[in-house]
Amino acid sequence: MRNWIERSSVLLAALMALPALADTPAQILDNLTREARSQQASFSPSAGRGEQFYQAKQTGGGEAESCAACHTRDAKAAGQHVRTHKNIEPLAPVANRERFSDPAKVEKWFRRNCKEVLGRTCTPQEKADFAAYVISIR
Repeated sequence: MRNWIERSSVLLAALMALPALADTPAQILDNLTREARSQQASFSPSAGRGEQFYQAKQTGGGEAESCAACHTRDAKAAGQHVRTHKNIEPLAPVANRERFSDPAKVEKWFRRNCKEVLGRTCTPQEKADFAAYVISIR
């Protein structure tokens, strides 16, 4: 009986913590900024650089020419993958509350999409600038 009570208490505590697992876009940006500053102490994220990165045509050998190729030039709009034609929900958190709310998903999509667009992983500075841009969209 005692073992069951202990397991139930642990399960209840874990379930109660679930809502706390979701981060805000600002918390995600803070984490990305800290990571970038670990490599460049004076780094400050820039929404302007992030927008340039988002819109820029890349020559890194990836499948898509830019982030906007799939996500559209308007990050508040739904997009479509250039190769698979799979629908993509809006990227900007203002249009899609799921975006930039889960650190693991943020890393997963940076890993996949940077390789697809750039042909390489994104730098911590690129990630922070990109996040600053999409989070700044109103």
